[in-house]
Amino acid sequence: MPHVSDDRPMTATDTVAGPREHLDERRRTRFTRVAPRGARVHTARERAELLLDEGTFHELAPMRATQPGAGSGVVAGWGLVDGRPVVVASHDAAIASGAIGAVMADAICRAQRFAIDKGFPIVYLNDSGGARVPDGILALHGCGQIFALNVEAQDRIPQISVILGPCAGAAAYSPALTDWTIMVKGHGHMFLTGPDIVRAATGEDATADEIGGSGMHTRTSGVAHLEVDTELEALQSTRHLLSYLPTHSDAPLPTSDPVPVNAGSAQALPTVVPEKASVIFDMHAVIDGILDNGARLELMPEHAGSAVTLFGRIEGRPVGVVANQPAVRGGILDSKTSVKIARFVEFCGRFGIPIVTLVDVPGFLPGTVEEGRGIITHGAKVLKAYVNAKKSLRLTVVVRKAYGGAYIAMGSTSLGADAAWAWSHAEIAVMGPGGAVGLLHRRALAAAEDPAALRDELAAEYRENVARPYVAAEAGIIEDVIHPEETRDRLVSAMRLLEHR
Repeated sequence: MPHVSDDRPMTATDTVAGPREHLDERRRTRFTRVAPRGARVHTARERAELLLDEGTFHELAPMRATQPGAGSGVVAGWGLVDGRPVVVASHDAAIASGAIGAVMADAICRAQRFAIDKGFPIVYLNDSGGARVPDGILALHGCGQIFALNVEAQDRIPQISVILGPCAGAAAYSPALTDWTIMVKGHGHMFLTGPDIVRAATGEDATADEIGGSGMHTRTSGVAHLEVDTELEALQSTRHLLSYLPTHSDAPLPTSDPVPVNAGSAQALPTVVPEKASVIFDMHAVIDGILDNGARLELMPEHAGSAVTLFGRIEGRPVGVVANQPAVRGGILDSKTSVKIARFVEFCGRFGIPIVTLVDVPGFLPGTVEEGRGIITHGAKVLKAYVNAKKSLRLTVVVRKAYGGAYIAMGSTSLGADAAWAWSHAEIAVMGPGGAVGLLHRRALAAAEDPAALRDELAAEYRENVARPYVAAEAGIIEDVIHPEETRDRLVSAMRLLEHR
């Protein structure tokens, strides 16, 4: 019997579908999804096409299906973003809620292998309920293969996950193995077990947002790195992120036309940092006076706020900026901040992105809480990340203070920085003058008639003879002591080394 699109008997007005019409109908039913209230939503294919440059999407194995008439559960293929190739794997939530079965896993693995072999970044558009229960061990095996390729890809290509819907169980592990995760507020969720199972297992009554919403993961857990309001904003943020990244680990960085620094921000640099170490300021004011004026992308802006990690440009070249943020807890390093910095530095190091480190750090946060969280281990991850970032040009500027082990951790020359400078009012020492004087001159202070006056006198002496950056410059540990307004020129000169590396 000739093909028709529904189960009713044929009438005289029906036409017989030929091969072309049959193919068009298959595509139409696959790529159109209607929300319960009748409002059209973005399908898996539309999401892929919206991410990529218009008209550039090429699908891999579009007819692959879990059963006749249904898709594989994922739309996978490649296209261009700003003229550069990118692979995309977009979960199709219209098929079994995007659950990962054997066929879907095979399609994703094919896209991953294609990306790794070709040296193209891959973007995962995630909207999946987890492993497909009817597929049993075949689904679990397929998920494991995806995870294995996530790990293999880490040293070869950038991987970005965009959480557009629920990602439960096995579907949450792949994003955690990628480099960066972007979540849509109110729609994207990631958790190993949803509210119903949590309630049954523990008695805890929590919502999906509380367990795995974008706010929780971008503020508290640090599992995700950017929260946005809409799908379109998520896709635009992904394109923006890709604009700073090479296509693979051995590819050149994507440069753009140089843009002068914001003139007002540059002129304010000499006065933006207070001389007194305890007075707070916003490190973004320093960043604005150094980087090219224009767009930049801060990752994890609401998590571990005492450090800033962002991508920007200097003379059109991408750079990763790591900076202490004195406006949040004095810029101190704790466990979460250390993990945040280490992850960012490690990523930049894998792909040869220059790392600019701006330092104003009083030390690591002391106390039983942080020791119990393993701050020693997490702090060591920062050390390791900077040491291993040999492919990146590592440039460091001490803008005010750098004390103790935190000085070493924040991109010091001891860890392999290619160049480091200090502003003229900076202090570099084992500890701050107040603490050092209290330790070194305890008896003299106890016996003094005016301990406060003696403390100030000894602190000034320590600051001048030990902590001033000229000691580091004379020892060759830093390149030079500079005025704030000279910073960008020094960085630009060093960036030109890239042309010869």
